[in-house]
Parts: sequence; C-alpha cells; structure tokens
Amino acid sequence: MDNNQPKPQNQIQLELKPEIAKGNYSNLAIISHSRSEFIIDFATTLPGLAKPEIGSRIIMTPEHAKRLMNALFDNISKYEAQFGVIDLGGKGPQPGGTFNLADFGPLGGGGNKS
Repeated sequence: MDNNQPKPQNQIQLELKPEIAKGNYSNLAIISHSRSEFIIDFATTLPGLAKPEIGSRIIMTPEHAKRLMNALFDNISKYEAQFGVIDLGGKGPQPGGTFNLADFGPLGGGGNKS
C-alpha cells in the first residue's frame, strides 16, 4: 500500500499488541446490566476445573452493547451463509431468550456434563 495515498475518513487505525493478539478462549459468557452499562464476563469452564474462571470482563454502554449485538448477528448470518447453520443441539437459550445458569446444574463440579 502506498503510504502517500489519502486514507478514507471513516477508517480507524488500530494497534494490536502481541499479548492481546493471542486472545482468550471462552465458552461461557455471563451478561448483566444496569441502566447505564452492560457487563460481559467471558469465562472458561472445562472438565476438571473446580469452577469457571473469568478471563476477561468487558463493560460497555447500552448503545455499544446493541451495536455489538447487531455486528454479531450480521457476522453469524454471513458465517452461516458460507458454512451452514450453526447447530445449537437443542441446548441453551433460544434466539433472543435468556437463561439462568442454575438451570444447567453445577458447572465444572466434576460430574459428566455434555
């Protein structure tokens, strides 16, 4: 790319540090909210772990949470158009629904859970 070319006005320059680039694995998200913010805790629950470990917490305004929801919906739609429908196996919340962790029994409690 020619560094002398003008950049589009809506382009954002981002820096991705190596320690962030490796990412964090999460197979559980716990979402709570107040009037002014949404809090999303990303956790990992694996067999043999006593309890899920929160690896990252993201706090955002309701407006940004809705933008994230729309962006996820758009990207999932594109993914499914390319690779097929993501099968949830009949487990977990239905689209647009909520659930309580207690409905799923103990997490990481050493029992066999599939």
